[in-house]
Amino acid sequence: MSERTGWDRGLSVTADGKGLVGHAGVVLSRRLADRVGLTDALAGVLPSGTTSSWRDRATALVGLAVAIALGATNLLEAEQLQLHHGPLFGPAVSDSTLHRLLSTTDETRRAQIAKVRQRVRRHVWTLLHLRPGGFPYLTVAGRHLKGWLVLDMDATVITAASRKQGAAGTFKGTFGFHPLAAWLANTDECLAMELREGNAGANTVADHLRVLDAALAQIPRSSQAKILVRVDGAGATHGLLKRLQSLNTTRRTVRYTVGWTITPEDERAIARLPETAWETSLRQDGEVQEGYFVAELTGLNTREGWPKDMRLIVRRVRPSRRHLGKLTAFEQKTGWRYSVTATNIRHMGHIAGTHQVQFLDVLHRDHAEVEDRVRTNKAMGLANLPSKSWETNASWMLTANLAADLDAWLRLLALHDQEDLVGAEPDTMRFRLYHLPARLAHHARRRHLRIERTWPWAQTFTTSWKRINNLTAAT
Repeated sequence: MSERTGWDRGLSVTADGKGLVGHAGVVLSRRLADRVGLTDALAGVLPSGTTSSWRDRATALVGLAVAIALGATNLLEAEQLQLHHGPLFGPAVSDSTLHRLLSTTDETRRAQIAKVRQRVRRHVWTLLHLRPGGFPYLTVAGRHLKGWLVLDMDATVITAASRKQGAAGTFKGTFGFHPLAAWLANTDECLAMELREGNAGANTVADHLRVLDAALAQIPRSSQAKILVRVDGAGATHGLLKRLQSLNTTRRTVRYTVGWTITPEDERAIARLPETAWETSLRQDGEVQEGYFVAELTGLNTREGWPKDMRLIVRRVRPSRRHLGKLTAFEQKTGWRYSVTATNIRHMGHIAGTHQVQFLDVLHRDHAEVEDRVRTNKAMGLANLPSKSWETNASWMLTANLAADLDAWLRLLALHDQEDLVGAEPDTMRFRLYHLPARLAHHARRRHLRIERTWPWAQTFTTSWKRINNLTAAT
């Protein structure tokens, strides 16, 4: 018998194992939720019961969020995942109980849960300031934006394979929903997300204002001194820019960068730019990006009705083959493809060079990383909404945001010095930590969760557990 085909000699497969725990990484997220006060805080706003058959709703919601982080895509999968964890947490919560929980969580209760998230987030951010390295501020083009919180807003499409409440044709020609969300680039947290019908407009001002307000409400007041809001072309509306301008006070500075739809008037302004006005663009690391150029367009554009202190930064690049069919007559004539960014940034405190057009251009282009946040959130429960009910789907979306919170907090508080995990994709986290099998042993009235010592990330797992237990508990 050869080595290639003889590996199964003497091997039998049975289903009679005892004390085995699948997806042992669940203990990290569950313990973190308890330690930062999320579970107890949810208990204060969710229904309670006194019968022996009543399942605690706060525990059930946290359990569902953890199951979503582990990979559950619907309520039945969440129940099945919890069956693995019976020896740790007790009997699984049935999918029917989870469905009742989500369907009865109306808009008022979701608003209460949002306030819970804000209180818990304040405690988590306090812990982030105390960790080695402190709070994660961004570095863009070699400039460390200390003190600045960077809020990225973007919409996405969630397709639906069946008729569901609110599902409709989308601008991409698909069928489903068109939610709008705001992410904090510093921590990768999704601060606010609004479920919208599939035919919702991309640049609807009222929707942007609601999501913006909800996101700002999630930021602790002690951290609101310097805020940068970045939006793509959908944000170039009078209503949104007026609101952002109004948020500036003596104690708070709010800056923005938004995409800008180029009009013939803009093209005439670009045509008046002398060649000496163009400067070579920069890459994200601050190095020169040959072949790409930026210039200040402010003052050459005479359109009225926009904020007086708004600056326009134009970028030009030689068009690629896929862009040739989309060029305007002006772009075909000049041989360049143009894009414009609008901003109210004159400087960002005492950070050198933040007034330069090269920096402002790369600062806005860094907004493209929001696409990674959209993708990872879809990999964590939002690729498909599981119910025909709008209320249930809205509550599922909120629970998926809780799952994303726990995943982000785990990486920030327990994996901050692990370069291969601190920014890991959901599938990577599941493969290395969340889906790790273990054996639950009992000795001297204590339980011991034993993982395979040869697993490459075994030490990381146990270190994370210790760090979570050493966190200052919420009061």
